[in-house]
Amino acid sequence: MKRISLVVAALLVTVAVSPGQQKTRVAVMNFDYATVQSSVSAIFGTNQDIGKGIADLLVDKLVNDGAYSVIERKALDKIIAEQNFSNSDRADPLSAAKIGKILGVDAIVIGSITQFGRDDKKTTVGGGGLGGLTGRFGLGGVSRNEAKAVVAITARMVNTTTGEILASATGRGESNRSGTSLIGAGGSNTALGAGGLDMRASNFANSILGEAVHQAVNTTAQQLDARAGSMPTHVVTVDGLVADAAPDGTLILNVGSQSGVKVGDRLAVKRLGRKIMDPATGKVLRQVEEAIGQVTITEVEASSSTGKFSGTGTPKVGDAVKNQ
Repeated sequence: MKRISLVVAALLVTVAVSPGQQKTRVAVMNFDYATVQSSVSAIFGTNQDIGKGIADLLVDKLVNDGAYSVIERKALDKIIAEQNFSNSDRADPLSAAKIGKILGVDAIVIGSITQFGRDDKKTTVGGGGLGGLTGRFGLGGVSRNEAKAVVAITARMVNTTTGEILASATGRGESNRSGTSLIGAGGSNTALGAGGLDMRASNFANSILGEAVHQAVNTTAQQLDARAGSMPTHVVTVDGLVADAAPDGTLILNVGSQSGVKVGDRLAVKRLGRKIMDPATGKVLRQVEEAIGQVTITEVEASSSTGKFSGTGTPKVGDAVKNQ
């Protein structure tokens, strides 16, 4: 018990299980697509990170459903880059749990794409993917045969504290249409934007492959949403200090993701005043706090964070930073 207390004190954070009071905070890793990479290259003429596309769609779906509090993708990408996280680690629960713990989330979603492409035997690969004389995709081309797209994904939600798998979901989507290819009417290469494949784009969503992708993602999200009520939720109390205060209002705090701070948080900045003493025992009963303003967190690291101050007072080193 003494060791646990020391750890909690060091992190300056109190965590208590409180179901129903706060949504489970989750992050979504890019999905692993190693088993279907050859199919991806054949469809698009080059390798595309469909694992990131699937993850982006799942994030959008979970955010819109509202069952979870979903961490911003930019914050996750930053941590992944700092930790030198490889593509081969995408589906590893222990590696993902480590990333999630640094982010300060309760759980992290990892997943794999197990099927991606066509599911018929009439049309064979031809044309060498993108390019060629027609500027169309080789798969399907201008054939009038019916094309059927199938996408299957699996997802697991991992407890970032224990590495335990809290939930598992499987999504499958199918779509078929006559006189078209996997990537839209006639197989136009408009599925690829200037920066690569964009699964959020309407032209991809309206293709039969896009329809199958969205079905698979929606089914997966529904299954994860159904488990939200049984997930661990935590009330995080942040109690930190201002470590640096720049003239332009930029504050650096001595608490970060390990203390539950995340990008977008708004924390109260208070100045500690006089102490109220118990005249009988001499013990401190309370300390008067003066509200100065608030700080909106813009960057988070493991043991520190950066934010922008707003308020009527002038913050300085040593001011207290707490939940509002």
